[in-house]
Amino acid sequence: MQLSMQFPAFIFILSFQLLNMRSTSLITISLLLCIPAWAQYDGRMAAPAEQPAVAARYGESITADNIKDQLHIVAGSGMEGRETATEGQRKAASYIISQFKKLGLQPGAKGKWEQYFYLYQDTLAGGSIRINNHSYVFGKDYYSSIKECKDQQLQASRILFAGYGISTPEYDNYKNLDAEGKVVLILPGEPRKNDTAYLLTGARRASTWGGLGKKITEAANRKASAVLVVNEGATRIEQVSGNRLRRTSIYTSNSKQEDNSKPNVYFISPEMAATLLAVTSPESLLNQETADKLKPGMINRAVDIQFRKGVRELKSSNVLAYLEGTDKKEEVVFVTAHYDHLGTQDGQIYYGADDDGSGTVAVLGIAAAFARAKKEGHAPRRSIVFMTVSGEEKGLLGSKYYTENPIYPLDKTVVDLNIDMIGRIDPMHEKDTNYVYVIGDDKLSSALRDINEKANATFTRLHLDYKYNDPEDPNRFYYRSDHYMFARNNIPVIFYFNGTHEDYHRITDTVEKIDYPLLARRAQLVFYTAWEIANRDERLKVDRHEK
Repeated sequence: MQLSMQFPAFIFILSFQLLNMRSTSLITISLLLCIPAWAQYDGRMAAPAEQPAVAARYGESITADNIKDQLHIVAGSGMEGRETATEGQRKAASYIISQFKKLGLQPGAKGKWEQYFYLYQDTLAGGSIRINNHSYVFGKDYYSSIKECKDQQLQASRILFAGYGISTPEYDNYKNLDAEGKVVLILPGEPRKNDTAYLLTGARRASTWGGLGKKITEAANRKASAVLVVNEGATRIEQVSGNRLRRTSIYTSNSKQEDNSKPNVYFISPEMAATLLAVTSPESLLNQETADKLKPGMINRAVDIQFRKGVRELKSSNVLAYLEGTDKKEEVVFVTAHYDHLGTQDGQIYYGADDDGSGTVAVLGIAAAFARAKKEGHAPRRSIVFMTVSGEEKGLLGSKYYTENPIYPLDKTVVDLNIDMIGRIDPMHEKDTNYVYVIGDDKLSSALRDINEKANATFTRLHLDYKYNDPEDPNRFYYRSDHYMFARNNIPVIFYFNGTHEDYHRITDTVEKIDYPLLARRAQLVFYTAWEIANRDERLKVDRHEK
């Protein structure tokens, strides 16, 4: 405080003493003295010593009350859970745009507020299995993975029962049997030697044939046309999965890959399998002793399988607002958060107040602070893009699309400060709530951690927890939010995070559980870090390569 008052006075006294000199000398010397001592913002001179006070003036405008009001809208029932490519997501985008407009920011997507991108979803257009003229119903008698299966029309006069579907020199369910072009029926699990050991290992430990993957690969190598797998949960799958059973997750056009080398797999109920195998008790097929006695061979039953997929084209968007900088405006600082969540499932709304309503309103608060600073003559030197992203919950699809189709050159993008869940407290910090997890700050730039830590020491004084920054972190949080798509492109990042909690990805992630003062302070830290990066003389160096 003292330095910021005394330093300008020193310059003034020097200039006054020079009045007795010739005017030309006065002008020249005064300019030479003054220019190095000040940082210019939007035509206004501001002393470096004043900058913490100037930054604080705007950072402190990010308040719990403002954030709370906005989060009640973003994570309210009217947004319907904000699932990507739904009406709820579009409503959220409209609200975010309205807030950016009020701040006087510019549209950030080539004169528009939204960067649209298309997504796709496979659906079940038709499916049936008929055996000896008896029809079996999808979702009741059997099911399949819409993602993994391809369109199929298949008729065969017989079915090959291949036991457990295992083929080893010592134990071969396919011995003397030809699976090529056949519909193959297999059982789950593997044979046992006795109550305490598996046959293939001779121990309590199951073999690699115990799962399904190796069995399907074996059937594929033998050129089976389809595989029927007995599955205990087939009759209950529709109750558990609902309409999700008949559609895939959303994908981007260039990420869809269909493996034509593998046969379609259909999971059938024990009741359906018992009919095929002429077993009186369906439950006995899941009994190890009974299953071990069943001999592989051909089943003389005609089978007709029809499977047909449709494709839905969906549209989603990232929302971008732009604040132009001054003398270094070609360089861009990104502040991001995803605004999508899980939507509505089985009539219940997944509100996503923390995930990532908290990050969304933090971006709005940070944008408001920078917009106010610019209006009052303190524009940042570098430009700032405030981007709320959709498709994060579907696999970082929005940020992936942006970095593959950038609006601002990636080589001019200085940093991405990404905010994903900063409104709650995780179980690890119930006794020390004044914290935030910092992830990725040291991966690509040696200077970024120091900048963030100085901002925190000067203003917010949170405990910066680097637990999840450990490369050996089994949660792999560094790879699980939108900043990672920037990091893949050699752009330094920080991911601000409060950790998971009991309401993560549940309908109970609601606004009344948010710690608003803590959310505001965490958002302030992001603001102060962005302020320093946007205004420093040197661009943030990229001198590390851990992606």
